[in-house]
Amino acid sequence: MKVGLITNSLTWAGMKDLKQISEWAYENGFRDLEVGPTVELDEKIFSDIKAEGKIDISALIYCRNFLDEENDIGKEHKEQLIKRIEFAGKLGIEKVICSTGVTKDAYYGARFNPEKSVEAVTIWLKELMEHAEKHNVKIAIENCPMMGNIAISPYMWEVLFDKVDSDKLGLAYDPSHMIWQFMNPYENILKYRDKIFHFHGKDTEVLYNNLSKVGILHNITEETKFFEHQWWRHRLVGLGDIDWNKIIANLYEIGYEGTISIEHEDPVWEGSLDKVEQGLIRAKNHVQRFIEG
Repeated sequence: MKVGLITNSLTWAGMKDLKQISEWAYENGFRDLEVGPTVELDEKIFSDIKAEGKIDISALIYCRNFLDEENDIGKEHKEQLIKRIEFAGKLGIEKVICSTGVTKDAYYGARFNPEKSVEAVTIWLKELMEHAEKHNVKIAIENCPMMGNIAISPYMWEVLFDKVDSDKLGLAYDPSHMIWQFMNPYENILKYRDKIFHFHGKDTEVLYNNLSKVGILHNITEETKFFEHQWWRHRLVGLGDIDWNKIIANLYEIGYEGTISIEHEDPVWEGSLDKVEQGLIRAKNHVQRFIEG
């Protein structure tokens, strides 16, 4: 196993040049990059980084609602995702990570029924896998419930894998989202050993005092930033509720040899490029100690 990072937190903090990101990452002990959508798909820069051989680029990530029918937004996102599959295939980038998309009829009131979107998602995924197989690229579905997604639980993974049978379709497994949805992040590593193509290094802290006051339906929005009533938050690896020793042990048990890609969305370690960099290094060091024993 090797430790990498998702470029998003660095680009959001102002480090937007992929060459600069790759150099910083290598100098600080990372060995792989998962490149987010804010980085330009410049073939020369990507090729030069890969040819240099110091740090790999094994994945591109593009999570959006591909089934959004408003103003052809979903159509545009589909085109961007297919563009990334073609780009990855051409440059020998192994994986493209994405969401599934979700239809608006899956939402009613405060409830969400992902099964309402299964038919539309199945049609889209079958189309997507034709592109992936043509370009010899693996599609790894993230289990994040945000950004337009129904592959949010082991039950829904079973439903989708049953309907879309492809050895190129698997998971970008993110244990942090299983914590705040009260699912087991450990046992499912063993159960889905053959479908885990990629792994996100992110943690979650459940704020039980707040939870007892507001319940699970009270969530913050970007508009309100109502943090005093937030009942869970993403944390750096090692600062949340996940036992990373157990996570790594289970990954070793299934023979996982891929990347643990640090995804920094910790509000405590944001606010400046320096804090983001410190956060990424802190998370990497926590994961690395279990890999190295």
